[in-house]
Amino acid sequence: MALLNAEDWIDHFDLEYMTLVMSAYDVPEVEVLLVSGGVRTEYDLFKLRRAVGKTNQVIAVGTCAISGGVANLGERPEVNEIFLANTERLHLPDLLPTCRPIDTEVKVDLYLPGCPPTPELFMAVLDESAEMEIAKSVCQECGLKKARDMRPNHLLGFQQGEVLTEICLINQGYLCVGTSTRGGCRAICTLAGFPCVGCRGPSDAFIEKDSQAWFKSIHRVFSHMTDIPDEEIDFALRSPQLSLFLFQFADYAGEGQLPRQKEQVV
Repeated sequence: MALLNAEDWIDHFDLEYMTLVMSAYDVPEVEVLLVSGGVRTEYDLFKLRRAVGKTNQVIAVGTCAISGGVANLGERPEVNEIFLANTERLHLPDLLPTCRPIDTEVKVDLYLPGCPPTPELFMAVLDESAEMEIAKSVCQECGLKKARDMRPNHLLGFQQGEVLTEICLINQGYLCVGTSTRGGCRAICTLAGFPCVGCRGPSDAFIEKDSQAWFKSIHRVFSHMTDIPDEEIDFALRSPQLSLFLFQFADYAGEGQLPRQKEQVV
């Protein structure tokens, strides 16, 4: 839907295959292939490899294509440990099987992270003449004021408390990770009062580092701006509530493969 809302690409491209909005059995030969999901089944792999052979450029779009998404969480040992340690859980479903990022199977030319990427970001990859300056982090785009006299002692849940619209969400006790998350989204979540959950993936400073470097950075930010205990921050960062987005940070560092290049990530 974000792609369709971009509109400007219509002057440069024809939409040849998108099963959500048009009937098409197979991907024809195309100039650009946008892939918006992970590899979950053998049929997914068959379709992906077949489509890649008919295009000049492959762009992985969104969290699922880049990191496998929610279905990839089942095989992560840290998620299994958290899940099994929660003895008070009631009627929770079993963890899902692994869902591989597409670059484990095919060569990817560009990565367009986001869940979903905004229409403006779509135009940044489809139109080389599009002028878009992407900030290093969501925090730089947000611009909410830091409040030195506000140092919360505990985290607030996502739906708790009354959000002050002009004050940094961290100072208000919300778990916002915009300081280390890639910019380009124009901070549409934080400016609306919802903490950044990292859907754009790591900023350039963390793409080629392991996830521990990113976690340590978040801890330093909260230690500087709040009095919330490290244990509480760490538990919240690794909780299943944020797993869909935050555990993708480990994927960018190339576990078992070469790191993704900064220049390839929009």
